[in-house]
Amino acid sequence: MYQDKTLICKDCGKEFVFTAGEQEFYAEKGFENEPQRCRECRQARKNGNGGAKPQREMYTAICASCGKEARVPFKPREDRPVYCSECFAKMRAGE
Repeated sequence: MYQDKTLICKDCGKEFVFTAGEQEFYAEKGFENEPQRCRECRQARKNGNGGAKPQREMYTAICASCGKEARVPFKPREDRPVYCSECFAKMRAGE
C-alpha cells in the first residue's frame, strides 16, 4: 500500500527517505503531515540545538568612539559609525 518517498529537509536541504514503514506508522498514529526534517535535523531540534542553523557571521570594525576593535553581526558601511559594545551601551544609557 505504501511506497518509499524521497523528501527534502527544510532545515539542511538534504534528501531523505520517508519509508513505507514510517508512512504506515504515521497513519496509525493519525498524523496527516509528512515529516519536513531529516532524522539528523529532527534529533538536533529534539536535543535543543535548534536544527541546522548556520552560525552568525561576525565582522571586525573600529569603534567610532574609542578606537578599539569591535566585532559586529553586520557588515559595516563607510557612511555609518560602528561602536564597540561598551561605547554602544554608554550611548544607550545616555552617558
